[in-house]
Amino acid sequence: MAPSIEAVKNHSEMFPGHISALAKTDPELIEYFDNFAFDHVLEQSNMAPRTRLMVQLAAMIAAQAQSEFRVMVGAALAVGVTPVEIKEIVYQAVPYVGMAKTFDFINASNQILTEKGIKLPLPGQSTTTPETRAQAGLAVQKFIVGPERVESLNAGAPADQQHFQQFLAANCFGDHYTRNGIDVPTRELLTFAMLVSLGGCEPQVAGHVAANLRVGNTRSMLIDTLTALLPYIGYPRTLNGLRMVNEGTTP
Repeated sequence: MAPSIEAVKNHSEMFPGHISALAKTDPELIEYFDNFAFDHVLEQSNMAPRTRLMVQLAAMIAAQAQSEFRVMVGAALAVGVTPVEIKEIVYQAVPYVGMAKTFDFINASNQILTEKGIKLPLPGQSTTTPETRAQAGLAVQKFIVGPERVESLNAGAPADQQHFQQFLAANCFGDHYTRNGIDVPTRELLTFAMLVSLGGCEPQVAGHVAANLRVGNTRSMLIDTLTALLPYIGYPRTLNGLRMVNEGTTP
């Protein structure tokens, strides 16, 4: 089975002049994988290449796929994802994947950008200060999650757990979602991609299905995201994510 014309075309746009080493060692696998990932999957998606590469990079961080991440950063840059966006994808992973798992991807992105002649650090994207981060974070949290839901979570938390609610507002939302470089709707798609790819996060996936809808992302955009992730995270996690989408949206 040779790669289809469409698969070759799409692969070449993402990886100009690159021939996978697997084409030599595992030709049968790479032929049907390329036909699937770069033809059949893309045929079922209306997602722009830039957005598709961004959610795939987010998923690869969550899945701890560092080698594939390195390859796909090059593809993302080739289709117009900016260096600032690359860094913001990695930063957005910190509150969801954790610094311990994100650290290597920070270094990987730094190495790739440096090799391409991009001077680091990049221009800062923070919009808050230590004095404003909590209030700004609470405001964006209420915008994304809903004011009633946020107030209910805060009011319902036991006294010895109030600090987690404060951390969510000031750190998860105040330090991250308030940043420039990537808008809030795109950050929500990235978060959805990460949570699905982590596995075992169905309650959080369900919450962020609702959050995506609140910020203007549609059911079809969530399905497009899962379609783009399938070749890289596998069927079980993709289908679990699809179940959360189906439970939280209507066709």
